[in-house]
Amino acid sequence: MPKLILSMDGLVLKEIVLDKERVTIGRKPNNDIQIDNLAISGQHAVITTLLGDAFLEDLNSTNGTYVNGQPIKKHVLQANDVVELGKYRIKYIPDVAQREMTAHELVDTAALEPLALRPDADPTVTQAGSSASRTQILPPELQRPTDSRAPGQGQRTGVIQVLSGPNAGRELVLTKSLTTLGKPGQQVAVITRRAHGFFITHVEGAAFPLVNGQPIDAQARLLNDHDVIELAAVKMEFFLRD
Repeated sequence: MPKLILSMDGLVLKEIVLDKERVTIGRKPNNDIQIDNLAISGQHAVITTLLGDAFLEDLNSTNGTYVNGQPIKKHVLQANDVVELGKYRIKYIPDVAQREMTAHELVDTAALEPLALRPDADPTVTQAGSSASRTQILPPELQRPTDSRAPGQGQRTGVIQVLSGPNAGRELVLTKSLTTLGKPGQQVAVITRRAHGFFITHVEGAAFPLVNGQPIDAQARLLNDHDVIELAAVKMEFFLRD
């Protein structure tokens, strides 16, 4: 299982195994990781582990959350990322049973099969693992019974087709519950497949993804047939296939 190494001034204070979906960090004693320091907010941040990926989210803390020296609101944790909370450091160590890869390798390897990419191609789309019920990083709008299907239709298959870049024309069938799009460290979004349709949510990056030329907000957005997504300088079309 992935784990966290909590330290201060180079001294390791605690090792935490991420054996649950949601791990909270903060000054108050009801947090999973309590850091009793005034620089830490009562409810400072949360790490959500889903399908082998770990998502860090700042909970509107007073002094902010930093990863590798950069302020973040939402961030997909990569191997050996260092989360900075005041004087405290939390190092993220992925599952030791898995081969450690850089962000580029992870995206490229995950995309090889569905997109039939060349080994040297610029990665744009990755496919996450198997199904999961929900993740706290995604807004409540995912639970709203908004349907992207016409009345009377059965479940339709979502497909992403790359429109620009070296992988133009490639298709990715959205068969998994969670599909990650973009480039870690630059711009990342997730598409979640639910009974009521496909939703896109911003995860990482200063700029929000565009859908039909308009930036989405912090809430999950329902995707409609033939919506055009712009993410990490790549255009993609979402469509439904019977």
